[in-house]
Amino acid sequence: MTLTVRLPDRVEEELAEYCVKHRLSKSDAAKLALDKLLTDKAAKPSPYDLGKDLFGPQTDAARSEDVARHSKRLLREHFRGKSK
Repeated sequence: MTLTVRLPDRVEEELAEYCVKHRLSKSDAAKLALDKLLTDKAAKPSPYDLGKDLFGPQTDAARSEDVARHSKRLLREHFRGKSK
């Protein structure tokens, strides 16, 4: 597959320096960079996966209770330390 990319002058200069230093062609450097970018992205968990154990009801209310309807009472009980 052929891919054409326009790079800013600064990036093109840095890429040329990197390729000389590491003895790579620009094409090989781009392939390595894209491979790393896509591999790293796939390996990282999503923000939801990172916090899913923290989401959900923050009260001891039964799941059948309407939290939205009783939020003031539930918050008052929570902060006053009242247990059910």
